[in-house]
Amino acid sequence: MNPLPPLSTLRAFEATARTGSVTRAADELRRTHGAVSRQLRLLQEHAGTPLFEKAGTGLRLTEAGHAFHEVVRAAFSQLEQGYARLVAQGRSPALHVACSATFAMRWLVPRMAEFYRARPEVRIRLSMTSAGQMRTEGADLLVAWDLDSYSAAEQRRAIDLAPVHFGPVCAPAYARRAVRGTRIAHDFTSSAWTRWEALSGRRIATQGELRFPHTHLCIEAAAAGLGVALAERRMARRELDEGVLVAPYGFVAFPVALRAVPMDERPLSAAAQAFVDWMRQALREPD
Repeated sequence: MNPLPPLSTLRAFEATARTGSVTRAADELRRTHGAVSRQLRLLQEHAGTPLFEKAGTGLRLTEAGHAFHEVVRAAFSQLEQGYARLVAQGRSPALHVACSATFAMRWLVPRMAEFYRARPEVRIRLSMTSAGQMRTEGADLLVAWDLDSYSAAEQRRAIDLAPVHFGPVCAPAYARRAVRGTRIAHDFTSSAWTRWEALSGRRIATQGELRFPHTHLCIEAAAAGLGVALAERRMARRELDEGVLVAPYGFVAFPVALRAVPMDERPLSAAAQAFVDWMRQALREPD
């Protein structure tokens, strides 16, 4: 086994490679220019190959340096995330959950008080974005129904939470022309329309299409009378109950489920297991 160089040399290398300058790296690391230069020289001697070459008044990575920088950058990122989780766990039982903004706004956050009443010692941190750009860095759990873009290993770890039911929704005044209306599609899960048509045997012969990056915006657009949106039943529940939206063709169960995906291979923590159990119970609803 080859001995690793001192961690300080790797820090100096990563900062210099990222900034392209020993001076900027020294400022970032709060070291002198000479100290960083010595660390780089020590690392290159240890490796037995040059990692930088002159580029005007600065430095640029050699081919070997560029390849090693990718490794070092990923390793430091993983260390930082792991240490952040360690510190957070030491302060209080915390759970970092990644989910779509629509799911957070329309279902999860309005019910968080229920979870905190049951488990007041656990604190949930949310990462929210659009379905196609889910930020999972540092997350313990991902909550989603469409896992097509995730790895096979992540899909195998997925824990079913509840079935999902999709259907076209529109403003009541729009319902009579829904079959030939404007289709409102999600930028990142537009395949949901194709799935719904195959499962329902119906087709919306659209006269146009509007696209939005969040299901929440699709539902709002439908409520405003702009067209027909495809929504999961829970996400449009409030508008359906209030009569703001109607579902002219009802809802169809998709052959997938809303799932919680542990983002690493470790067994679920007590906080994560408590959250999964609570979600399973809270997601139950009458047909």
